[in-house]
Amino acid sequence: MAYTSVLPVHRLERSIDYVKDRTKTTKSAGSLEEAIDYALNREKTEETIFEDAMGCTCENAYADMVKTKERFHKKGGVQGYHLVQSFAEGEVSPELAHLIGQELAEQLLKGKFEVVITTHLNTSHYHNHLVWNSVSMADGKKYHSNAKSYFTEVRRISDDLCRKYGLSVIQTNQGKAMHYAQWKAEAEGKPTWRTAIRMDIRDAIGVSFSWSQFVKEMEKRGYTWKLNRKYPALKTPDMERYVRLRSLGKGYGEAEIREKILRPKIQQVYGKTQVQFPKRKLTGLQKLYFSYLYRMGVLQQKPKRISYAVRSDIRKLDLRIRQMEFLQKEGINTREELAAYRKPLEEQVLSLMKERRTLYRKEPGGMRIQEINGELKELRKKIRLSQQIEIQSKEMEERLKRAKEQEQVQESSGKQRREEERKR
Repeated sequence: MAYTSVLPVHRLERSIDYVKDRTKTTKSAGSLEEAIDYALNREKTEETIFEDAMGCTCENAYADMVKTKERFHKKGGVQGYHLVQSFAEGEVSPELAHLIGQELAEQLLKGKFEVVITTHLNTSHYHNHLVWNSVSMADGKKYHSNAKSYFTEVRRISDDLCRKYGLSVIQTNQGKAMHYAQWKAEAEGKPTWRTAIRMDIRDAIGVSFSWSQFVKEMEKRGYTWKLNRKYPALKTPDMERYVRLRSLGKGYGEAEIREKILRPKIQQVYGKTQVQFPKRKLTGLQKLYFSYLYRMGVLQQKPKRISYAVRSDIRKLDLRIRQMEFLQKEGINTREELAAYRKPLEEQVLSLMKERRTLYRKEPGGMRIQEINGELKELRKKIRLSQQIEIQSKEMEERLKRAKEQEQVQESSGKQRREEERKR
């Protein structure tokens, strides 16, 4: 099997010097059998070097690549790419590893880019290094590396070559790459650094009642977050890079974690003995929120189909639960009732702010100012929540409408398909 990774290079000469390090690419005649072979084979020297180049020479690789950049006036940006292809311990000989590296370069770059290929033998698992120019010597176009090109080109070609030469291929979930050492440990059921993170996540879920509390619980355990992005990521102080939650495996994505946190709370909202369904008939906004949660598929009793139009709103599940609780507690069913509920609260806020301005002049350090601040905080929280419901309930109605339309399309196509099968 072979594990591959591709990194952009900004200082090309350093990468070329590294991969040509002869202390790593040299295989010495260490055993008696090898010593005899070398002694009998007069065409070979005392040691075999595993390094090659295509489109350039090993000795002048960097200079050749620079000349190509100058010829096409493309000296800026990413200078090149460095690919590492690692093999399982004991699965390949140095000769086969190097051959696979050469074929990988040929199929991936198609003779358009200068490339240096070396095989390093300084570890128990042999590994190839490919460093190539970012600018094509054929037409001056730049090589573009991204997640799609990695899986459709690099990973696919490497896996095909492994199969061609009878080597095993790493099988991972959802088409994601995995380091060989990690794959081996998980395949043998041994704990890895990911195992520790998963355990901490499960513990934090167990004591959390909202997403924000879960984030804080993980911070208490020493984790730092990157949350202002599509896929939240975290790391411990001893980790160099952040890891996305979704990369930890099934059940550890943000939406899945949110659902695990909130499932017990959903049960509390609808009552433990009512199979999560209220006995009394709901109307208005309360009915809307209940239908929405049902369509999300987060209740114990689920719809036949869970529409993406509603399911995609799972990130706001804790907010939807809070809004539903608020409507039930205050007995609100319509947007008109929301506005009527909010009006006296807004008047209270104005009155308290007026009182506070007077106290700032007369008693700036008095306890009453602190009391007013506390009252204002609670009032504004209720006002803000009612405003959210007024706006977001309209968005929810639109999502439910799209969900029903999708279901109708699916049912129609299903009927048509069954009718066609019946006629056959």
